[in-house]
Amino acid sequence: MASNNDPRRLFAGLLATALSALACGFGTGLHPLPWLTWLAPLPLALLAPHVKARWLALAAFAAGALGALNQWHYLHGVVGVPLPMIVAFTALPGVVLALCVLLFRRLLLRGRGVAAVLAMPALWVAVEYLNTQTSPHGTFGSLAYSQMDMLPVLQLASITGLWGISFLLLLVPAALAVASMRKLSSGTRLAAVAIVVVTVGATLAYGYARLYAPVTDSVKVGLASMEKPVRPALSTPEGQALLDRYLAAVDRLAAAGATVIVTPETNFATGETTVPAFAEAASRHGLILAAGIDAKGGADGERNAQWIFRAGSQSPATYAKHHLIPGFEDQYQPGATYTMLDGAPRIGLAICKDMDFHDIGRAYADRQAQLLLVPAWDFGVDGWLHGRMAIMRGVESGFAIARAARAGRLTLSDDRGRVVAEASSEQHDAELVGDLPLHASRTFYAQWGDWFAWADLALLAMLLVWAFVVPARSR
Repeated sequence: MASNNDPRRLFAGLLATALSALACGFGTGLHPLPWLTWLAPLPLALLAPHVKARWLALAAFAAGALGALNQWHYLHGVVGVPLPMIVAFTALPGVVLALCVLLFRRLLLRGRGVAAVLAMPALWVAVEYLNTQTSPHGTFGSLAYSQMDMLPVLQLASITGLWGISFLLLLVPAALAVASMRKLSSGTRLAAVAIVVVTVGATLAYGYARLYAPVTDSVKVGLASMEKPVRPALSTPEGQALLDRYLAAVDRLAAAGATVIVTPETNFATGETTVPAFAEAASRHGLILAAGIDAKGGADGERNAQWIFRAGSQSPATYAKHHLIPGFEDQYQPGATYTMLDGAPRIGLAICKDMDFHDIGRAYADRQAQLLLVPAWDFGVDGWLHGRMAIMRGVESGFAIARAARAGRLTLSDDRGRVVAEASSEQHDAELVGDLPLHASRTFYAQWGDWFAWADLALLAMLLVWAFVVPARSR
């Protein structure tokens, strides 16, 4: 057997680190290549039994941290996150990946190959889940978002939430690594192959079946975003000029058949309790008009609000954003209630960052929502990712989403995650109109919540006992 200082092992370690880092970097981030995410842990898993634990940990940390640098420009140059936070954000994936492959290696060397296959995904999902319970940014950073364009895989979220997708992304490479290790018993290798065949096969079968479910209804929705000026006071000439541009867009979208129109987050600032021109436009066209408002006149303080104007009503239905961006929205008071519109279809309201959190999706699933209207405001380069994070909530909890973002994307998506219409508003004004399919469904995840995450935590506890308490099997 080659020594630990064998140049071939050094080369293998460097190659595994480079390949995993590249796959992490291009398989995650703002515009991921979804197939690379499946491959990212594989070189490290193949390396695991052949090097000492400390070198494996170093390789995995380097791969995860280097891959996470794909968001350096976004966090530092666009959002302006403080440097210490960026360092922590970059290091965390490396630390978690290192712990995952170390647990995989320990179980593998203790003669528990099947447990090793389960160890990497169980530990990764546990960290993801616990992070979402404490992070002010909700589910941001989850591996599952890399698969938003893989619609059959995406349907798994309707059962497990995004946790099941993240689990699968680590399970498959771990199982492939074990299946390729000739020194393991044939039974262990066959079990690893069976895990891949059964889990991927069942996921795809369910996914394709769900994608072909019949549509029960549809609604024609229009979206409009005006890039500038940013949040002018409605009483100023700039505010009135912007209002006129939105009214012209409403006329165009209504002429195209839209019966629901959504505009972005905090279009205007006002101390009034209504916008008469929007109320008149909604009545004249007989439609639902959703407007993002910086509401300054409320008794409860300034709110990041969504106002809904409908025919026959001067006073809008209102909703206040629950989840505010730390540092950017400290002037607002968070909302605490949910708003459903009367009539059919069943329409609920949310705003931008609310859709990064599971509580919003499940709350509206409990209210049997078929469609959410979501004014938003992105940071330009993150338009695709942040829009897809919102779409994930619809897949999990069973509703369509009409999301209109300034400096991002305008998207119409059904509860299967299909984007039926999309336009970029990242650097310019944008409008679109499309027929949005609606389903009458209540997902397993909407009924049972984070059951998969809790099952994962229980599995991880059992794996840790096998790794550190139960004696190793003879090899």
